[in-house]
Amino acid sequence: MAYPAAMPRPPLLVFIACSLDGFIARPDGGLDWLSAADSSGEDFGYDAFMERVDHLLMGRGTFEKVAAFPEWPYRIPVTVLSRTLRDADLPAHLRGRVSLYAGELDDLWPRLSESKGVYVDGGQVIQSCLRAGWIDELTITRLPVLLGQGLPLFGPLAKDVRLRHLHTRSFGKSGAVQSVYGCGPAVPRPDGLSLQ
Repeated sequence: MAYPAAMPRPPLLVFIACSLDGFIARPDGGLDWLSAADSSGEDFGYDAFMERVDHLLMGRGTFEKVAAFPEWPYRIPVTVLSRTLRDADLPAHLRGRVSLYAGELDDLWPRLSESKGVYVDGGQVIQSCLRAGWIDELTITRLPVLLGQGLPLFGPLAKDVRLRHLHTRSFGKSGAVQSVYGCGPAVPRPDGLSLQ
């Protein structure tokens, strides 16, 4: 469903790392390969990216991974999309910093309309927003490691998603390559593939 043009929607921005073969996590959701692939300590522009957003939207799986980190890494409000988590499931130190949302994404945007930018994180949430044509910008950092299998960054699309290359840079110490793309409207696929 398209977002109604009459309603303001904040820019939805993605900042994510993947393996060279396109995986964002191991099959079990493991992220150990991220630190093994990059021991340089570079921030890859993450701090500058975070200056552009004031809200973070993620799915339950991503939330559960991040909530297990020794420290909560975000200083901005976080909304977790989940139909099964309840407020009582949130760790005590995250109550008031993390809110849960179980509704349709279309109904969420008015609540975020005052945001300067929303950081969209988590494979499934990114894929859902791409399918709906809502992502405005993708920053993808490819790390020089091949996982062979895992959770893919991208999934099936009913329509092609046109991207505009904005810039690419490399990071010498780690060998990572980061590309930033503007996202255009979805267009029909010539092969007729659908999500069904």
